[in-house]
Amino acid sequence: RDVSSQAPMALNGRLPNKNIFLTFMSVLLFAHCSKSGIRSVSSFGFSPILKTYSSRAAAEAQSSTFLRRTSYRMMSSRSIDQNGNAETSTTTTTTMTASVPPTARREEDRYILAGKLAETEPNYLAPDGKPLARQSDSSPNALLDPPVKVSDPYGWLRDESRTVPEVLEHLNNENAYTEHLTAHLSDLRSDIYQEMLAGIKETDYTVPVQNGEWLYYSRTFEGKSYKSMCRAPLKDGWEELAKQWDGSMDSPILPGEVAYLDVNELAEGKSYCATGQVRPSPSHNVLAYSADFTGNEVCQIFVKDINTGEIIDHDETLECYGQLQWGADDKTIFYLKMDSEKRPYQLYRHVIGNDEPDELLYQEDNALYWVGLSKSFDDKYIFVSSRSKESAEVHFLDLTDSNAKLQCVAERRKKVLYSVRHRAGSWFITTNVGGTPNMRLMVSPAVANSEDSWKDMVDQNGNVMFNGGYERAISGFTSFESHSVASGREGGLPQIWVVSYASETTSDVTDFVQLSFEEDAYDVGLGGNSMYNADHVVIAYDSLVTPLSSIKIPLDSPTDLSKRTVLKEQEVPGYNRSDYSCERTTVKSRDGSADIPVSIVYRKDVEEKIKSGEAVPAHLYGYGSYGACMEASFRSTRRALLDRGMVYVIAHVRGGGEMGRQWYEEPNGAKYLCKQNTFNDFVDVAKWMIDDRKITTPNQLSCEGRSAGGLLIGASINQAPELFKMALLGVPFVDVVCTMIDATIPLTVVEWEEWGNPNEEKFHKCMMEYSPINNVKDGATYPSCLLTGGLHDPRVQYWEPAKFAAELRHKQGSSSGPVAVKIDMAAGHFSASDRYKYLKELAFDYAFLLDQLGLVDAKKA
Repeated sequence: RDVSSQAPMALNGRLPNKNIFLTFMSVLLFAHCSKSGIRSVSSFGFSPILKTYSSRAAAEAQSSTFLRRTSYRMMSSRSIDQNGNAETSTTTTTTMTASVPPTARREEDRYILAGKLAETEPNYLAPDGKPLARQSDSSPNALLDPPVKVSDPYGWLRDESRTVPEVLEHLNNENAYTEHLTAHLSDLRSDIYQEMLAGIKETDYTVPVQNGEWLYYSRTFEGKSYKSMCRAPLKDGWEELAKQWDGSMDSPILPGEVAYLDVNELAEGKSYCATGQVRPSPSHNVLAYSADFTGNEVCQIFVKDINTGEIIDHDETLECYGQLQWGADDKTIFYLKMDSEKRPYQLYRHVIGNDEPDELLYQEDNALYWVGLSKSFDDKYIFVSSRSKESAEVHFLDLTDSNAKLQCVAERRKKVLYSVRHRAGSWFITTNVGGTPNMRLMVSPAVANSEDSWKDMVDQNGNVMFNGGYERAISGFTSFESHSVASGREGGLPQIWVVSYASETTSDVTDFVQLSFEEDAYDVGLGGNSMYNADHVVIAYDSLVTPLSSIKIPLDSPTDLSKRTVLKEQEVPGYNRSDYSCERTTVKSRDGSADIPVSIVYRKDVEEKIKSGEAVPAHLYGYGSYGACMEASFRSTRRALLDRGMVYVIAHVRGGGEMGRQWYEEPNGAKYLCKQNTFNDFVDVAKWMIDDRKITTPNQLSCEGRSAGGLLIGASINQAPELFKMALLGVPFVDVVCTMIDATIPLTVVEWEEWGNPNEEKFHKCMMEYSPINNVKDGATYPSCLLTGGLHDPRVQYWEPAKFAAELRHKQGSSSGPVAVKIDMAAGHFSASDRYKYLKELAFDYAFLLDQLGLVDAKKA
């Protein structure tokens, strides 16, 4: 969600597929591209190769494949007939041949009640026997009274057990129809897959990151689906030694290399395997890691002796959140447990070899708040953050004092977000206290209950460095011993600043500089940094046409370009940068209040066609939720479209954070009652591409969004179906109102402070007006649609794409394109954990897209 959160924090929501959340897909090392979306963000994980906004990225043993938000448990769906009686649905879908789309049975009298429930209502009680929450305790808004019926004719498709035969039959029928519909594309899928595979180095490694006396990195090997995590003893000149690697599978990257965790072995016999956090102990003799074997994002914890390879601690009955941290020694581990809705809410301390029950240190009972766990960069403190979408509270535990208790940095206050870093006896706080549109950077003594001593941090000239205003936004702050590095945004682009101090024991600033880069549009963030006393910072840089590079920058002369060292540049076999071009422009919103940033990439020969007045096929991508930014970054897999003559366009619509938090928040962003701005902006960009810039035509334009971005696509094709020929909706959040009514669905309560609560008068009408499934136009000609989902997805449940597909088929006009549904019966929100399977799925999506645009036989450049 918001990028200035305590890192690492809980990941809660329907997140976008890349940029600040690249860490989620480090399993796709070679692809550098995430296929699935997520509903929201409040944390960053760690990745050894991809950009991340946590300074401990990769260095802490490449600590995560992705940090994932918890799964959510769904209560069994109950039908309510027209008389208000509850009944268990036994509806079946009509068994169809694969050559025709499945017809899902409509229960016209089925509905969900929004608003205040009477005690006599069948859904008044939650599964735990307590009254079902209809709003948060702190909400001042009135509930709908009497309640309002929201039609839910396909509600019978909801099955939390994933075992009801009728539901599984329908999903299998959907998959069979999609396979039949696309059978003629098998050769094209194979071609695209082979192209993607040829465009990556299957045998490769990530940039080694120093952690103590070791260098940590991960490797991938041709033919193996998962990474192998490795380390080697620290040795002078290791940067050059790594560059001398001969590229073979058998040769070590560095002398003394040891594989301490081979995820290929961990995944043996499992249909799904994703590591959460992977952390070496303070002595580097023991490894703790979390792993998810189902795709539902519920993890187990393992403790391994690195020297012997023996698992020395594991409780197979313990289900936990993916975050974990070591204490001050090799015996103490901190981890998080989840409640019945899979919300991380308890912090425990576990002592290896101790038979006593683990010690509960903290519990958050307010369902609006998620608990996150992190460690200060200097290893002195454990931080426990408890955050809602709009308020935060952080506690700290002093690891240098064995008798220390948790203490609060500053008690939660309404509408006040904050996160904390530590250096030289001071808290460094990013916060919106005072109601600033963006985050401020403040400093105070590192003591409990410090809020009254927070002061704006000033530079060497006495100027406030980050005042929370509209022009400059801070999103992250990493404190080294002698310097600090801030990340944020200015001018619509990501930026990095370096702060110098008078000494290692003071917070007095002697210099404050911003890094510069040659390209006009790019993506940049912190790379792998683990050493508190480092004299350099590693950043990760790329652009739409420039592959990812890890760059080492000296902290004492950060603006001297001659002293920057490229540690590693992503190798993209067959890629010639000179064949491609990109641009950044803006489109005026329909109400004239906003200039919507647009990033465009194309082949130069295609650019010449556009200049000559020829319309070409184009693909429009968007997200626009949670303040998440869709950056102008490199994706080798896009070449499958670009090399077939397509233009790839990213619309940085409101609801994201590209222009700062004001691009996201009310009154001019796209949250709560102004959410419609997200969809209007996307449609406006599509119209601009067709009518003003004349890049393309409606018959040549496809669009794509994933997770909350799927909401964007669903709402946009409802608003203007005539603009698009094809729409790709990945794990789409399209049943907004029915989902957000029901507090038993994890994410719902927390996201009442994101979308609003449709049980309340204030939000109900607005949400009903944009919820995709509630606004399909009768008889309208809709674009061809491909909707994907995962049976075990805990963020956007499989029934949302299934229900939306059924509604589209029921209402759209006969001249509409086909509606295809593809449900992965063994995956969750993040698609396949197997990197090869992931590429095959992406090839499937692109083949469908190209087919619907009439480009199956397009000559590849």
